[in-house]
Amino acid sequence: QVRLVESGGGLVQAGGSLRLSCAVYGGTLSTYAMGWFRQAPGKEREFVGGISRTGSSTSYADSVKGRFSISRDPAENTMYLQVNSLKPEDTALYCCAANIWRVRPGVRVADYNYWGQGTQVTVSA
Repeated sequence: QVRLVESGGGLVQAGGSLRLSCAVYGGTLSTYAMGWFRQAPGKEREFVGGISRTGSSTSYADSVKGRFSISRDPAENTMYLQVNSLKPEDTALYCCAANIWRVRPGVRVADYNYWGQGTQVTVSA
């Protein structure tokens, strides 16, 4: 059974940074296309960014381009989301997800097979 575990969230002031982690258990990171999503209270879950199965390409939502960066460490079986220049509107529960059949990450919730429980990011003004 594949299990994803996020960590690294917290409370940060606007303009600050965090590094979120997504550890993969029971599976091999480098065989999945991976994605990060976030969900704010009262809003739908939205795509933040993703990394391809090979790790050679990444994609991002327009709202985070230039501020967020995705990387991975196959040796640690872990994906990362570096979030910089945080804004109050970035406040959300951040979740990682894995897709077992795609090469490139999808942007829809339905594109993913496995999900983590999430880590909360709260940005104060």
